[in-house]
Amino acid sequence: MHWLVYTIPIFGVIALIFTAVRSAWIKKQDDGDDNMRELAAYIADGAMAFLKAEWKVLGYFAVIASLLLAYSGTLVETSSPVIAISFLIGAFLSALAGYIGMNIATKANVRTTQAARTSLAKALTVSFAGGSVMGLGVAGLAVIGLGSLFIIFYQIYVINTGASVNGVAMEKALEVLAGFSLGAESIALFARVGGGIYTKAADVGADLVGKVEAGIPEDDIRNPATIADNVGDNVGDVAGMGADLFGSYVATILATMVLGREIVSEDAFGGIAPILLPMVIAGIGLIFSMVGTLFVRIKNETDSVQNALNLGNWSSIILTVIASFFVVSYMLPAEMSIRGYTFSSMDVFWAIFVGLVVGALMSIITEYYTAMGKRPVNSIIRQSSTGHATNIIGGLSVGMESTVMPILVLAVGIVASYSFAGLYGVAIAAAGMMATTAMQLAIDAFGPIADNAGGIAEMSGLPDEVRHRTDTLDAVGNTTAATGKGFAIASAALTALALFAAFVGIAGIDAIDIYKAPVLAALFVGAMIPFIFSSLAIAAVGRAAMDMVEEVRRQFKEIPGIMEYKAKPEYEKCVAISTKASLREMLLPGAIALLVPLLVGFGLKDVFPTASSPEILGGLLAGVTVSGVLMGIFQNNAGGAWDNAKKSFEKGVLIDGVMTYKGSEPHKASVTGDTVGDPFKDTSGPSMNILIKLMSIVALIIAPHISERPAHSEAQQQQPVKEVVIKKVVTTRVEKTQKMNTDR
Repeated sequence: MHWLVYTIPIFGVIALIFTAVRSAWIKKQDDGDDNMRELAAYIADGAMAFLKAEWKVLGYFAVIASLLLAYSGTLVETSSPVIAISFLIGAFLSALAGYIGMNIATKANVRTTQAARTSLAKALTVSFAGGSVMGLGVAGLAVIGLGSLFIIFYQIYVINTGASVNGVAMEKALEVLAGFSLGAESIALFARVGGGIYTKAADVGADLVGKVEAGIPEDDIRNPATIADNVGDNVGDVAGMGADLFGSYVATILATMVLGREIVSEDAFGGIAPILLPMVIAGIGLIFSMVGTLFVRIKNETDSVQNALNLGNWSSIILTVIASFFVVSYMLPAEMSIRGYTFSSMDVFWAIFVGLVVGALMSIITEYYTAMGKRPVNSIIRQSSTGHATNIIGGLSVGMESTVMPILVLAVGIVASYSFAGLYGVAIAAAGMMATTAMQLAIDAFGPIADNAGGIAEMSGLPDEVRHRTDTLDAVGNTTAATGKGFAIASAALTALALFAAFVGIAGIDAIDIYKAPVLAALFVGAMIPFIFSSLAIAAVGRAAMDMVEEVRRQFKEIPGIMEYKAKPEYEKCVAISTKASLREMLLPGAIALLVPLLVGFGLKDVFPTASSPEILGGLLAGVTVSGVLMGIFQNNAGGAWDNAKKSFEKGVLIDGVMTYKGSEPHKASVTGDTVGDPFKDTSGPSMNILIKLMSIVALIIAPHISERPAHSEAQQQQPVKEVVIKKVVTTRVEKTQKMNTDR
């Protein structure tokens, strides 16, 4: 095995060392006075209590799912019972990724508050350091897990058997590795949905009773739901997001590896360079994300926090592009082919470049639609002046409009990457986009830390200048959270397309014919799934929020002295409401994503004479992908715009020549809009990217079981592929020679 293969896990180890150093630095920072430490302890204990309860439920699921996978691995030649172990490792690392982020976030929040007493620059340094621990920890675990398991499975199934690198043995190795991705995405879905329900139930309950009815500030210590609200920032926006992007990262790399198996490559790596490339790109992206974090800093109060974050992000992207050019040139041969499409190593580089450009453009577009001071958010502010209903109308309009440019960018990106390197180009474009995931997640995770810091400042009664600094960070954090979700949904679209292409190849079908009635019906059913999924998630938030509102009202009514600071609210009861509701409500949406592909794939096998079950399942996946991407963009951007419209009133906005502030009627209308947008942007919207990828991964894993491809031996299966590719390459070279002679 080539030495480069063994360096892949080392990239991950370097990232974890970096996170350990940063984590130790954060812990050494001043954590404030006793009151601040007590409040931070409430938040940390609540977050850990939720995580333990969630892990218990997911532990039962993981055991049952692994047993079913172990059994299924005995039924076909291209799988193995070892897939169950791979699944458990993926599930464990996904949960661990979420824990790493939440653990450091609950330590960085109070230290950010204390740093904000000194300066905005110091507060940014601490909060972003916490975010970078999250980002690099998640990406580091993913690279270690994927790289190590690939080395093991490649050794077992290919090297030890002397099999071809493009045949059944390699297909088995990647099928088993797909179990790792399934475990990661499964935990990510439950963590994202459960955490989203938790945080939004608490947030909505706290806002409606505290800010609207009681007229007290956000994060006021008198509000019984304020601790649950701050806990929710950690379990949803930190632990949930960590598991989410861990799963996305893994799925993207895996999809590219599966398609890379179909390429016959005469390279210095024994023919596996196209399979190794996405892991190597992920590794170098991880290194340059570390470099990028060093550029995120400001010097004084007037410097732009957003510009500092953008500098770190763009530096990591540019450095990754430059390094990718040399890596691709070194690893890949001059010519390759996949499914009859011939391309060069430089074509692969340009596909990677397209992916990075698409990711950057998606972030820019999302920032435009959700940032303060831009036309979309300003339009919602303007419409808040005429009431709650017009605020809602304005937010819905912005969300729907915001789907146009991202979809056009995605469409151009898909066509461009395919034109360079076929289906492998689309997959490697997604891998290029996800290469700087560590930096993207660091920028995203700093927001919830800043939000918690502001909550602690408010509850501790610190001076207004402290809250002003934390609010500045929080406002930027709202925008970066939205751009992070836009980035995630864009990568999900490309990844789902790559997984879809891999599924088609393994399932043994040539195309998805929507003229066939069962396939067309499945297309419509698939397009419906994101809607029912969103309905379940949003309704769950509504039910939990109702319970929270009733509890907060009860405490205001039955516990005398709360409003006068003479009695302490029963915070733990609100925490318990969110915990129980989220664990109860997350199961059904998760079951839809996991069970529907199984029901269609196995339940419709040999049912329709005009269409096979792989074709029908392919139609379902196409519908889910298109509908899910649109729903995700719409909900994420609408929610982000509503949120920043509300926050604009806290600094004061000019409406019809009159400065309008918190407590005004337009501000109350904006709170209503933000309340509607909360489950959009933090529960159902971010879950769309996991939904479409998880369903595609389930389909990929069951593909060998429902495949239309006849069983062949290793030699029988591999030889025709080689003949086609060699013939294509030779023909291409002959055509080029003839053209050169003609030109002369």
